[in-house]
Amino acid sequence: MTFSLIGRCTKTGQFGMVISSSSPAVAARCAHVRAGVGAVASQNITDPALGPLLLDQLATGKAANQALAALTTGRPHIEYRQLLVIDAAGRTAIHSGGQVLGIWGEAQGVDCAAGGNLLANDSIPAHMIAAFESATGHLGDRLMAALDAGLAAGGEAGPVHSAGLKIADKLDWPLVDLRIDWSESPIRDLGTAWQVYRPQMAAYVQRATDPTQAPSYGVPGDE
Repeated sequence: MTFSLIGRCTKTGQFGMVISSSSPAVAARCAHVRAGVGAVASQNITDPALGPLLLDQLATGKAANQALAALTTGRPHIEYRQLLVIDAAGRTAIHSGGQVLGIWGEAQGVDCAAGGNLLANDSIPAHMIAAFESATGHLGDRLMAALDAGLAAGGEAGPVHSAGLKIADKLDWPLVDLRIDWSESPIRDLGTAWQVYRPQMAAYVQRATDPTQAPSYGVPGDE
């Protein structure tokens, strides 16, 4: 039902994730990022609680594989979960349980990992990795390139209806948290939302950290 990629920017230290699914509001349940810590995808018959728990493990200083082992060992129903983890050093780990749905795949690259289930073919994650590694620009641009590549390579076995892009930078709240919760073309719509939001995101950070220096809101009555 899902294909996703988690990644890290070595220049900025940002962590991010992109995801798309035939299910509604996939990013609300499956995308987890934390500034200075890492990113986690918790998907396939999803338990959303696993994302924050894995980030807590990473926050103690564990490497991605150690955090994943600590969380999965002996955990009930873990065979139904697909988990992707990236830590502060860019190390990655993946768990794909024996009950992952349909055709599934996983791949790891430099500062990134990808996985999916109920896929059109098992090469989707590898295509996403290749796109992320070859793309340039902001982490969000690279993540969107990966999502586009996953769709172009076949995506899910059926049509997708939701998508999300989430990025953590330096603050407690995400720098980017964009979601298309239901659409006939969610990846295209997410790309449009990203292009609208990207030139404004620094201003939103400034409004939070120092509103006295924030630029005009550009709305009627604003001075």
